[in-house]
Amino acid sequence: MEHTMKKLGEAELEIMQVIWSSEGAVTSNYILQQLQGLRQWKLSTLMTSLSRLSEKGFVSCDRSTGSNLYSPVISENTYRAKASRHFLDKLYHNSIQNMVATLYSSKAIKKSELRELREYLDSLEEEEK
Repeated sequence: MEHTMKKLGEAELEIMQVIWSSEGAVTSNYILQQLQGLRQWKLSTLMTSLSRLSEKGFVSCDRSTGSNLYSPVISENTYRAKASRHFLDKLYHNSIQNMVATLYSSKAIKKSELRELREYLDSLEEEEK
C-alpha cells in the first residue's frame, strides 16, 4: 500500500490533521468544529470529503456505535515521509542538496537555519557511531 498511497488535497490534509491530532476516533461533528475558522463547510461537504478519504484508504469509519467514528488508517509520519519523498523527487530530482541550494539562493532559508540543519545532520551521524 505504501507505494500506491494517494495524495491528499489541501482540504483533505486539513481534515486528516484534525484526525491525526485527536486522541482517538472522532465524529464528523468534532471534525467540523475543529475546522471552524479554516473552512466554512456544511456537514454534507465534510461527509463527502470523509467518504473520499475512506475510498483513498486514509480513514476508516466505525458505524457500530450509532454515530460514525473516524480513525486514521495511515499515520501522519507515514504520509509525511511519502509526500516528502514525492515532493523531493518531482521538484529536485531526488536531491536534497538541490533543494537546499535552491532555498538558500532564493533567500527562502537563512544562515541560522542552515546551521540548525548542520547540527541536526551532525547529531544523526553521532547516533550512528
